Amino acid sequence: MALALALVAASHSPVAAQEAAGLRARHVALQDRLASNQFGRPLVLESAQTSGDLKGDVYAVVDHPFSAVQQGLQSAEHWCDILILHLNVKRCRIAGGGNTLSLAVGRKFDQPIDDAYQLDFAYRVVATTADYLQVQLTAEEGPLSTRNYRIQVEAVPVDAKRSVVHMSYAYGYGMAARLAMQTYLATIGSSKVGFTILEKRADGNTVYQGGVLGLLERNTMRYYLAIDAYLNALPLPAGEQVERRIRDWYASTERYAPQLHEMEQADYLDMKRREIKRQQAG
Repeated sequence: MALALALVAASHSPVAAQEAAGLRARHVALQDRLASNQFGRPLVLESAQTSGDLKGDVYAVVDHPFSAVQQGLQSAEHWCDILILHLNVKRCRIAGGGNTLSLAVGRKFDQPIDDAYQLDFAYRVVATTADYLQVQLTAEEGPLSTRNYRIQVEAVPVDAKRSVVHMSYAYGYGMAARLAMQTYLATIGSSKVGFTILEKRADGNTVYQGGVLGLLERNTMRYYLAIDAYLNALPLPAGEQVERRIRDWYASTERYAPQLHEMEQADYLDMKRREIKRQQAG
């Protein structure tokens, strides 16, 4: 009942019309980049760094009617099914009467839950109308002095069969996180890159964004691909959706292997089957 009342309230939110118009205008402005880009699909990724804050944005046109996108993304339980696809999310539970997503975040390999960091996101449907959806997940504190996590997804219909989805992923960081990132980027992350093209050299090589922004872009894309994999599996029978999601997520990341490859398919699938089974068991 509480969730139903919240959705009714959100459906009449005055922010909806203005935000929907803004997303439609952004879609129009991005037409050329959506049509021709390094992703081979209608998708644009942007990243920005300010003093103590990082933010990544994905704008994409998906082959799903708005009603399906809205149905899939406005449920807290569905978001646990989405977030668990990320290789660093070990478990997601609903808490706080359905208003909190409690994540266990760890390393890319299988590990005990007790060894993972806890990250609690407040979940809120900001607006849901016949032609606009906005969902926000926010967390005040994270591991290693990270803070102010924000995951926001909004969507509008393009036509009867397609929708525009905008996902942003952002967080702030302090000295401990800054040092951890510097250590990572100087060691095992030294050769890793993001997606923004900085230069196309005469010898045919492409120079991609590296450093902290490259790290942000990789994680932003991983979260977006989790949303995409979830939406793609929705039309299937319930018993087939989990396997389809984990296989689609891995295949999508391998499409961008220079940026996103971290482990072999068999290892990822085995790890996620165990983690999802543990999650479903409560």
